[in-house]
Amino acid sequence: MSRHDVITIVSGLPRSGTSMMMAMLDAGGIEPVIDGIRKADDDNPKGYYEFERVKQLKNDSSWLGDATGKVVKVISQLLRDLPPSHRYKVIFMRRNIAEILASQTQMLVRRGTHDKSVSDEDMGRMLLAHAADVLEWAGTQDNFDVIEAAYNDILADAGPHIKRINEFLGGDLNTDAMAAVVDRALYRQRK
Repeated sequence: MSRHDVITIVSGLPRSGTSMMMAMLDAGGIEPVIDGIRKADDDNPKGYYEFERVKQLKNDSSWLGDATGKVVKVISQLLRDLPPSHRYKVIFMRRNIAEILASQTQMLVRRGTHDKSVSDEDMGRMLLAHAADVLEWAGTQDNFDVIEAAYNDILADAGPHIKRINEFLGGDLNTDAMAAVVDRALYRQRK
């Protein structure tokens, strides 16, 4: 089945590189479903690539028909809300959990919403358990094809990962343009 017949989904835990992957796929030739409401900032200087209506998927998925052949970011907590009436090719971003936590903490501190009541260790365990649970569930869905992509590995050597993602999506993406998006200067939370 061609990527033009499915909805490409970029998912993962918060701060796992989903915006970078959205930008890569956009450069590679897949139109993103975005609304521009959430603007670029210090935490994501190249933008978030988000579509606000995704947050209401459980109650309103009417817009999904227009997303066929395109790519949309859906955070991992909302993957289960995608209706079974569509086929999805999901790129699930992975990242070192310590880096996710550091990046998330920095973002929340900057916004003044950091909650210290849950330790990083406990939060890390919860996030990893959630990711494992969501991936296990997605693997049982007939309308889901899932590939994992590691943010850290893409930054270290993007070529093989871009090749694998291109093959997963049908092989017609501009891989050179995708590689040009990878910006190691934005790799600020290293663990």
